[in-house]
Amino acid sequence: MKRIATLFTLLFVAVSYGQNVDTFINKADVFFSTYIKNGRVDYKTIKSNPETLNELVTLAKGVRVSKSDAKTYQAFWINAYNITVIKGIVEKYPVKGPLKINGFFDKTTHEIGGTKTTLNDLENKLLRKVFPQEARFHFVLVCAGLGCPPIINEAYTPAKLEAQLQRQTTIALNNPNFIKVKGNKVQLSQIFEWYKGDFTQNGNEVDYINKFRKEAIPAKAKVSYYPYDWTLNQVK
Repeated sequence: MKRIATLFTLLFVAVSYGQNVDTFINKADVFFSTYIKNGRVDYKTIKSNPETLNELVTLAKGVRVSKSDAKTYQAFWINAYNITVIKGIVEKYPVKGPLKINGFFDKTTHEIGGTKTTLNDLENKLLRKVFPQEARFHFVLVCAGLGCPPIINEAYTPAKLEAQLQRQTTIALNNPNFIKVKGNKVQLSQIFEWYKGDFTQNGNEVDYINKFRKEAIPAKAKVSYYPYDWTLNQVK
């Protein structure tokens, strides 16, 4: 009887956690569709009506995801990162950008998914370290600066995650303001400098970028990096 009771308990917990993930992602989808406009965040409106954001932050605390379910795990942490960034900006809004908030990425801790983490640790330990081959994370984790690829007005979901990762990476790497090509010279976002190892596992940065480009960059292009724009990605 004890074994049966234990099995029922485990099943109940698993179902509850699954429901929590689904609820979080569904509500995040509504939130993003409401407050994201053309890749920018309407921080001012969220600040004046923070109930939905606060509900998402509370929901994220109770979610549990397993690395064995890779798509659910990744979708949850990507959404959680973007929500947490927005929450951090809203708390200090109006502000010119995330670097104007002391310790925004590396000191301030957040309770998410049953653990306490900084934004840097969420990105580097909970996502990049667990899935070291997945460089596309860099095009969906949005740091609140205009230098980042734009945030989308929908949640990342387990069922659509592969298509969403591929779509956002393709959009970013074909954007002439993000990858600046002039003849045999190419200027890359500093994302490629800071996380060079992620993009050079099977070649160099140009090799990686060309996997997504409609018009390939010359293989021997001279690569440089332009300064990152930390200006807040707010709706104007």
